[in-house]
Amino acid sequence: QVQLVESGGGLVQAGGSLRLSCAASGTIFSINCMGWYRQAPGKQRELVATRTGGGSTNAADSVKGRFTISRDNAKNTVFLEMNNLKPEDTAVYYCNAVLKSRSYSSLKDYWGQGTQVTVSS
Repeated sequence: QVQLVESGGGLVQAGGSLRLSCAASGTIFSINCMGWYRQAPGKQRELVATRTGGGSTNAADSVKGRFTISRDNAKNTVFLEMNNLKPEDTAVYYCNAVLKSRSYSSLKDYWGQGTQVTVSS
């Protein structure tokens, strides 16, 4: 079993900062990619940023220059530093990991329970 536990969401004023954390635990052989997605009310879930174990990153245009994703591979943890937050960043943020539970397993997607980020104007 694999669990992703997120922390760090909350309420912040526009222009403020928040830092999200997500730790993966359980039966993990290797993690290919970890990242963050978000879903605002009435909208589809969308990519925020991802980072592979080798350090390659991918981020939505809307967050480039404001959000930074990082990983602690030894601790199976991913972080999202969010600066200059805007009201349109308000959403539930979900941690995602693509990993193998065992050496012979196929890659599988796992999701956290989500953490609310609310940015007031």
